[in-house]
Amino acid sequence: MLDLTALADEHLAAARTAPHGRSAHLVMHDGVLRQTVIALTSGTSLDEHNAPPAASLQVLRGRVNLTAAGWAEELPAGTLRMLPKERHGLTALDDAVVLLTAVND
Repeated sequence: MLDLTALADEHLAAARTAPHGRSAHLVMHDGVLRQTVIALTSGTSLDEHNAPPAASLQVLRGRVNLTAAGWAEELPAGTLRMLPKERHGLTALDDAVVLLTAVND
C-alpha cells in the first residue's frame, strides 16, 4: 500500500530544496506500466518531450499547465487527464505534485 499524500509531501519538500526545482519517484513498475510521482516548484517546467503510447496525468497538488503544439491547458488539483499522443511539456503554476501513469512498449 502506498500513501500518496505522504509521498507528495516528501517530494514537494525535496523539490523546494533542489537546485532544479523538481523531485520524482517511480512508485510502481509492473511490465509496461509505470507510475511516477513528480513534484515541481512554481515556475519549474518539464521541457517538451515525446509521449509514451498511453499516459495519464493526475494533479495531486497545485496547478500545472500542460502544453503541446499550439495549445495549453491549465489543470488544477483533482484533475485527471489523458496525455496527448504528441510532444508535450508541463509547467507548475503553483508548487505542484502530479502522478504520471504511463504504458510503454
